[in-house]
Amino acid sequence: MTATTLNWGDTRAQKKWSATLATQVNRNSYFNKKFVGKGENNIIEEKMDLASDAGDRVSFDLSVKLRQKPTFGDARVKGKEENLRFFSDEVVIDQMRHPVSAGGRMSRKRTIHDMRKIAKDRLAEYWTQYIDELYFIYLSGARGVNAEFIEDTAYTGFADNALQAPDASHILFAGSATAKANLVAADVMTTNLIEKTATRAKMMRASDPDATDMMPVDVEGEKHFVTVMSPYQAHTMRTASGSQWLDFQKAAAGAEGKKSPIFKGNMGMINNVVLHEHENVIRFNDYGAGTNLPAARALFLGRQAGVCAYGTPGGMRYMWKEEMEDYDNEPTVVAGVILGVKKTRYNGRDFGVIALDTYAVNV
Repeated sequence: MTATTLNWGDTRAQKKWSATLATQVNRNSYFNKKFVGKGENNIIEEKMDLASDAGDRVSFDLSVKLRQKPTFGDARVKGKEENLRFFSDEVVIDQMRHPVSAGGRMSRKRTIHDMRKIAKDRLAEYWTQYIDELYFIYLSGARGVNAEFIEDTAYTGFADNALQAPDASHILFAGSATAKANLVAADVMTTNLIEKTATRAKMMRASDPDATDMMPVDVEGEKHFVTVMSPYQAHTMRTASGSQWLDFQKAAAGAEGKKSPIFKGNMGMINNVVLHEHENVIRFNDYGAGTNLPAARALFLGRQAGVCAYGTPGGMRYMWKEEMEDYDNEPTVVAGVILGVKKTRYNGRDFGVIALDTYAVNV
């Protein structure tokens, strides 16, 4: 039997590789595996409204709780109707592409590698890394000094989705620090900071009636927040907590929703806050009175902390296009995505994320 061969540039091949690229990116992405999904009960809510419709932005609303007192007895209620109130936000999408070359004809003759597969693997790694970096940057509201990132330190966002620094009620500093300028080396990540932040999240509207509630993710009837911290912060907290750490791990292992994606790869759980660490957590080098202390911004995350919107036609999310260059001597491929990412913010305040800034140094 003669095998079917799809030559470089064949439209069927391009459709196939587009689908496999999307699958591989989603499978390998830290955020996509754990925190991204359709619907409100996700840390990152995925919007597909523009995948088939025209437009470059998706607007979304937060319905505010009713606050008027009830009417008692036979007192008339006519004319006392309370208006429904909404806060709105939007995410804008734009196209991003990245090309690679499979080399000229003589270069390909010197290798036995499947150049199309290698191109797909490298592009999948590239987009996995890039999209995860975007989530950390946007949720943190800062690019930081992470030297390993693809975007440089001057990055301020894309597609009119500007980076938004945490508002005053959605940032906490470790120890006795109250601002970036008075952080000291003793102000490190601690279990107490996690407990303190969980309390703030639960009592946000109780302490400020005009604030919007920070909502936990519902996992099989249990309510959970998530904290993602730098390995530097995690190391400090683990080594300081001593024997407590076993209790945190037991709490996570015994949770009702332990099979949920938000538990995969966790470090433990404190007060129903699932703990994670990741090397992409945003780092800084200008904290303290001398603007020279290293710091990191852990993310305390609840429901709908951010949104992502896809606009690639056909529901494929990622596009794959193959062409022959230099008079059919050099096969090239470009892969890309039409995407928008941002932190949710209503009425000038962050909605589902609290920044935890601590001293954090390489161990």
